Amino acid sequence: MTSLDGGPDDKPGVSIRCQDNASVGVAFRDRFSFEADSVLYAVELEAPGLTARVGEVVAWIWDRDLALFLEELATDYRGWDGERSWHTDDRDLAVSAVFRSGGNVGLTWTLRPWPQPCGGWSVSVTTWLEAGEQMASLAADMRYFLAGEQQ
Repeated sequence: MTSLDGGPDDKPGVSIRCQDNASVGVAFRDRFSFEADSVLYAVELEAPGLTARVGEVVAWIWDRDLALFLEELATDYRGWDGERSWHTDDRDLAVSAVFRSGGNVGLTWTLRPWPQPCGGWSVSVTTWLEAGEQMASLAADMRYFLAGEQQ
């Protein structure tokens, strides 16, 4: 289940809730841009006993974009073998996708800010969505959010 929503200050955001457990979710919020070649946004992960946030994930215009990755998954609604993955250039946000019988896609969202060999932290949650309309809706919502278009 996905939704394009407004945050507490009416800025656009995208929320994803797991269809198997609605207490597991991912939210994209606080999009801003101060350079023509990048977009920054916050990512929040939630699960029972877990809340994590990275406040400045960077998407560069030359990166293979998250919306495109999600659109490709939505296009392959009949399924695929193995795991597909995407990550930001800085690798502070990564997404892996698997297809399971019954037409569902498992998206594992991983936050890993300040990746260093000597420390740092990482956290992951997995959301399950319907491979057809829910994935297509998520891809469209993410495209809208990253573009920063106004309704």
